[in-house]
Amino acid sequence: MSRYTGPSWKISRRLGISLSGTGKELSRRPYAPGDHGQNNRRKLSEYGLQLREKQKLRMMYGMTERQFANLFSRAGKIREGRHGDNFMVLLERRLDNLVYRLGLATTRRQARQLVNHGHITVNCKRVDIPSYEVSVGDVISLRERSKDLKVVKESLEAIVGRPGYVSFDDNKLEGSLVRLPQRDELEAEIDESLIVEYYNKL
Repeated sequence: MSRYTGPSWKISRRLGISLSGTGKELSRRPYAPGDHGQNNRRKLSEYGLQLREKQKLRMMYGMTERQFANLFSRAGKIREGRHGDNFMVLLERRLDNLVYRLGLATTRRQARQLVNHGHITVNCKRVDIPSYEVSVGDVISLRERSKDLKVVKESLEAIVGRPGYVSFDDNKLEGSLVRLPQRDELEAEIDESLIVEYYNKL
């Protein structure tokens, strides 16, 4: 299955979550799209709740179904910690996500584009794979010729704060993953236990 490239606001309204992180998608029309979206009060089944939770997290990180399932499988092979927590941490270690967390992009979709176009380096080496797994201590920065990009400047000006597991040097325009995140520092609106239940039933 190819990556979804359609309107993200429609998906946000369908899933009831802001994929951009701004909340603008739900401020005007906080209901599902379509003729019957506003009046649809149908109660979801247990499977429906699990599927929606999985779709929320998958669309949030902009991954294909295969990528998502493979990463979930990898998380299950980690001996320490809970499956769901390990999965969330692996998602957070993706390069495109950390570019977003550092404030070099306003959305994960924009961060993925920066990585794809070769603007990002890891430990001074150009990396153009959004799913690249960043290790603790790795230094993420912009290529020298990319430091004057308008989108990056606008993103840095708009940033309000960064999570505690990353550090950023405003002068050098580089940051790093200083430690693995704790579950309570990640997406509070996601119930990963429903995702574990969903895959356990397959």
